[in-house]
Amino acid sequence: MIRAILAVLFILLSISQAFTQSESKSFTVKYISEANIVPDGALDEPIWQTANTAENYWQYFPTDSLQAEKQSEIKILYDDKNLYIGIKGYSIGDDFSLTSLKRDFRGSGVDSFSIVLDTYNDGTNAFLFGINPYGVRREALISNGGTDRRSFNLSWDVKWQGNAKILDDHFTAEMIIPFTSLKFKEGSTKWRFNSYRIETQNNERSSWVKIPQNQLIFNLAFMGEMVFEKPLGVSRTPLAIIPYTNAISQNDFVNDEKISNLKFGADAKVAIGNNLNLDITINPDFSQVEIDDQITNLTRFEVSLPERRQFFIDNSDLFSSFGSGRDANPFFSRRIGIAKDTAGNSIENRIIGGLRLSGKLTKDLRVGVLNIQTAEDIENEIPSNNNTMIALQQRVFSRSSIGAFFINKQSFENYDFVEREEQYNRVLGIDYSLASKDNTWTGQFYTHKSFQPDDNVGNFSAGSTLRYQSRNYNFFSRGIFIDDDFSSDLGFIRRTGIVRGILSAERVFWPKKGSIQNHSFQFLPILTWDPSLSFTNTDYNFITRWEVQFQDQSQFNVGMNNTYTFLFDSFDPTSTDDALELPANQGYHYNSVEFGFQSDQRKPFAYDIGSEIGRFYNGKRFSFESRMTMRFQPKVFLSMIINYDQINLPEPYPSANILLVSPKIDVTFSKSIFWSTQIQYSNRRDNLGFNSRLQWRFAPLSDLFLVYNNNFFVDGFIPRPSYRTINIKLTYWLNI
Repeated sequence: MIRAILAVLFILLSISQAFTQSESKSFTVKYISEANIVPDGALDEPIWQTANTAENYWQYFPTDSLQAEKQSEIKILYDDKNLYIGIKGYSIGDDFSLTSLKRDFRGSGVDSFSIVLDTYNDGTNAFLFGINPYGVRREALISNGGTDRRSFNLSWDVKWQGNAKILDDHFTAEMIIPFTSLKFKEGSTKWRFNSYRIETQNNERSSWVKIPQNQLIFNLAFMGEMVFEKPLGVSRTPLAIIPYTNAISQNDFVNDEKISNLKFGADAKVAIGNNLNLDITINPDFSQVEIDDQITNLTRFEVSLPERRQFFIDNSDLFSSFGSGRDANPFFSRRIGIAKDTAGNSIENRIIGGLRLSGKLTKDLRVGVLNIQTAEDIENEIPSNNNTMIALQQRVFSRSSIGAFFINKQSFENYDFVEREEQYNRVLGIDYSLASKDNTWTGQFYTHKSFQPDDNVGNFSAGSTLRYQSRNYNFFSRGIFIDDDFSSDLGFIRRTGIVRGILSAERVFWPKKGSIQNHSFQFLPILTWDPSLSFTNTDYNFITRWEVQFQDQSQFNVGMNNTYTFLFDSFDPTSTDDALELPANQGYHYNSVEFGFQSDQRKPFAYDIGSEIGRFYNGKRFSFESRMTMRFQPKVFLSMIINYDQINLPEPYPSANILLVSPKIDVTFSKSIFWSTQIQYSNRRDNLGFNSRLQWRFAPLSDLFLVYNNNFFVDGFIPRPSYRTINIKLTYWLNI
């Protein structure tokens, strides 16, 4: 058995090297002693005439086989402190599209120019810096080779300068990126490099290095090289201290309590050489983070939400990419700072402090160490816990890696309300991530084991994922085993005691003429078995789907679902108070059809709509969802989300009409002053919530926030106030 497993791994490792992609495109970056470049976007400094030009961009959309119709040019210079980047993008006019003047924009329906820097030449992690014709900037971290959209993280912030200038038939832009904002090996002579552009007027997306359309445009498998005229030196990031103060006024109408509080805390960023970051936090506060969008969850299982807290962002893939993100992720950072009270409700659990070390030890070895202490809450029977994770990742072959980790959550005091089996939880695991050089083959293979007091036998989670992507055929397979006693207190485990198998086959067609850019047929069966019941098939879902993308970037899909669910516990999908739940130990067959349409996102008014209709357990379901946006460029952006679910179950079980409505307005008065207000109404939660936030970025990465939250009960005609807060928060980024 062991020999067979080793043989399979050897074959997979060989496959990862069998596919190659030539990195023949390169250009030389010239060294200058004095730049005297003002980043106003004009490109009028004489020094730019001495720089080499990266040009001849390829189309990525609507085709991937032709040179771009509207070409771009990029020039790069450097001195001992900075990279200087000059950009020129040709267009058919000056009617550029943008969402707002706020930093960190995204979307295929807005104009932008992005550069990607793989500073360690490993095809695994990279820095992205982007700018649009109005000079609005963004920066992102790309992880896991850029193999999926989750690998693109805009929550990262770093100091740099940039601006742009719009002319008759093109725009120009300038960027100044300090070497202190990047991580790289001392003495580097070249970086892997690519850049891409979204051009809405000509409906074109292009990239410097040719990228096939079946891959994401920011995939790190497809890059050229920027060669430095002289080796890079040492560039240590200065010590950054980020103190904050937060004045909070709270009014709890339910318990008739008014609380005013003044909080202080700080973060620090310490560079250890060119390759490691040490992040330190003391009494952190995350009140400036945008509120989570409410969702309607009709399943029996928890739904994961993205991490937005800055402390956890840098090198986050080192900690979060183990296991299976959807089914068995051993580390989910949003677990830290949240706990259950005596009634089982999720509440904030104050973080006392913590540190996080992450980065490169050698060219191919990355390390991550995280340690955070949370506070005790005796009233809610929440102990003070220490949360630790140690992760190592060794690159093998071109873009694959082997990773190992250890997680420990432990209370070091003896609390009367903490049972022995809850005193600590530990997880140990090893993963192999496969990525061929041209990204045709990707996959992941893992084995994890958990430990708790008096519970060390079994407790395994193991899985394998393998994906093949080509222009015309895509195949995906996943197998997962999660032992009934496997547990990770700091992880996201939707369900234990299962064996799950997934197999997907997709055929993609690329018409040479007409309004359709591509369309595809997919068949996706998902099956779940219970090992404790002699591997009885307890769940399945057979999905058949047709998707089409049009030349104007609008999209349409239609699909059919054939579903079976066996309930081990009684369950009410409507969440109606005191209602009779569907009985346990019974199986339910139900079918449904669904469709969705996304309009051309380049237009000032754009929308997504989707609907599903069919059987649902022993009843019927009709669902409708929509998102509409309206842009008044460049300062006002309106959006509206509507989710409606009508569930009709036979008597005596409950029926319900579930409505979630969320309008939002974003106003950007300038590139430094932003105001947003979001309203969320859910009749399922009997809640009407208002969140309004005014942000003034008065210095780089330094902000003044005024945040207003107000929530109401809506179980009658007149809303009743439940909870209100007002925050005034000041943060300042200080380099020492």
